Amino acid sequence: MTSHNDEYQTPFNSRYCSKEMKQLFSPRTRFSTWRQLWVWLAESEQALGLTSITDECIAQLRQHVTIEDNEFLVIAEEEKRRRHDVMAHCYGFGLKAPKAAGIIHLGATSCYVTDNADLIFLQKGLDLLLRQLVVVVEKLAAFAVQYKDLPCLGYTHLQSAQLTTVGKRACLWIQDLLMDLRNFERAKSDLRFRGVKGATGQQGTFLALFNGDHSKVEELDELVTKKAGFSSVFTITSQTYSRKIDVDVCHALGSFGATCERIGGDIRHLASFKEVEEPFEEGQIGSSAMAYKRNPMRSERLCSLGRKLQHLPLDAVATYSHQWMERTLDDSAIRRISIPETFLCADACLNILNNVSSGLVVYPAVIARRISEELPFMATENIIMALTTHNVSRQEAHEEIRVLSHQAAKVVKEEGKDNDLIDRIRKTPFFQPIVGELDSLLDPKTFVGRAPQQVEKFCVGEVKSALQGYSDVLGIREHVELAV
Repeated sequence: MTSHNDEYQTPFNSRYCSKEMKQLFSPRTRFSTWRQLWVWLAESEQALGLTSITDECIAQLRQHVTIEDNEFLVIAEEEKRRRHDVMAHCYGFGLKAPKAAGIIHLGATSCYVTDNADLIFLQKGLDLLLRQLVVVVEKLAAFAVQYKDLPCLGYTHLQSAQLTTVGKRACLWIQDLLMDLRNFERAKSDLRFRGVKGATGQQGTFLALFNGDHSKVEELDELVTKKAGFSSVFTITSQTYSRKIDVDVCHALGSFGATCERIGGDIRHLASFKEVEEPFEEGQIGSSAMAYKRNPMRSERLCSLGRKLQHLPLDAVATYSHQWMERTLDDSAIRRISIPETFLCADACLNILNNVSSGLVVYPAVIARRISEELPFMATENIIMALTTHNVSRQEAHEEIRVLSHQAAKVVKEEGKDNDLIDRIRKTPFFQPIVGELDSLLDPKTFVGRAPQQVEKFCVGEVKSALQGYSDVLGIREHVELAV
């Protein structure tokens, strides 16, 4: 007997994704949504005067909206015979609701159920992602405020640069995530329902059903749209809604994938410096060979899935550009794969971000040591300025400290010893006027500029404003457990 372990299983299901997102794109949800769309169509057609649709028809349809396990095999056999998935499901629904079998899908084309269902899934998928993203932003904002005053080395070109703070760097991540939040919101707000449009989008079959009454066709479109929970419906469609919609939605998710790889890369570098680490659980193994290692596997996975997510929108772009006239069916197979995978991949990335942001570990002692190795060179300008307050020539001060700096750099680079610039300054008579000021001149907190104030202003202002519409999910501290 064949086991499911003998067949390919997508890692999105077995390893990475939330129960909610997997359920959204499950066969039961998809085909039950088709049935619900048929119910809404029948209800609306009856309300507008089609007497062939009785109360008994609608009652039977409503009773069997959720497709049951034992129906899948029957429908699969019918699809194999008919080579048409929508008609197979019409047949299966009719078996459960025999009184309604003749009015299911009345006036509609296949895209009535397939496309409208996809738009519902896009809307609900974005809702799920938005709620997850808000939680991540809130957690990172709390982290940023906690460490807004902790100085750390800044890096440009991945070389030591002017100091910043741990919290300020986290705000760089948050700012990008707020852009993703805006993109998700915009993609969701731009969604409109396809509605009831017929085979090429011109509503001719519905016009015939209502004996040429244009107002009833328009009202039918509006009724079904309202039942589906959409505030507006496309006036213009072909057989399908424009695949440009998929492009816009998937691009928003792909852009988020780039953010994930960027954040994951920062955490991986900081882990290599031993300044900041992602959570590391008791019993976790970092390497099968090197038992001491604490590899940043979560952030590495985040980069990997983020990279995948960045490339998935290319499927939507190519599909849209290859559509001809009112529709070609070469959009079907690829969308069955690419749209669910794009949402599942974004969901997986958010699960990791939530897990990591819940338990980032900061090592202030390591950060302070790394600062001490670089700060003497960074402090040279402050030392020069302090000397000028004692009537010392800036040019002379510059030359004196330049010579000592090169000597200290040689010791660091060629002898592998600690930076001894400050000791050289203390021992050189030229610098005696400011020796008593050296400790204050070397206080790391005086090198971070307005970073703490920027963090406070950003988190209290921009972050709070962006999250204010999500009060029902704010404050959720639940730790997301990763399956592996």
